[in-house]
Amino acid sequence: MGQESTTPLYSGTYERSMDAKNRVAIPSGWTRGEGEEFHVIPHPTDGFLMVMPLAEFDRWEQRIQESNASSADKRRAIRMFYSEARAVTTDKQGRILVPEGHCTRAGLKGEVVFVGGRSRFEIWAKDRHAASVENDTAVFERVANEIGL
Repeated sequence: MGQESTTPLYSGTYERSMDAKNRVAIPSGWTRGEGEEFHVIPHPTDGFLMVMPLAEFDRWEQRIQESNASSADKRRAIRMFYSEARAVTTDKQGRILVPEGHCTRAGLKGEVVFVGGRSRFEIWAKDRHAASVENDTAVFERVANEIGL
């Protein structure tokens, strides 16, 4: 038997309510309890927040470094990536406090949607998520058909 992974598999879609202080509970199967650290970063183009544990966060810099971008573009991308990132920690109720500026950029208030993405997860405004699902369904169906899913 192989070793069991210590990194959760973020899968599923969960609706949550964000309180007036921008606190929101992470789905219980996605956390290990109080004091777990994540990094929250606005997606550069798609209007949602990417949330990742430290191991995944570290892999993104490596991916930038391994890209075919010029050295100058790599430096700029890394600078933007880290300047946009904010560390958040779960409280006793499994909630994180989402930074105000991140909420504004992603349109988060009230009802939000957590979307699993294997090694990271996303937080969407409920209306933006619904539009995304509508747009992405045809792509998923096409790709699923191409790979024989």
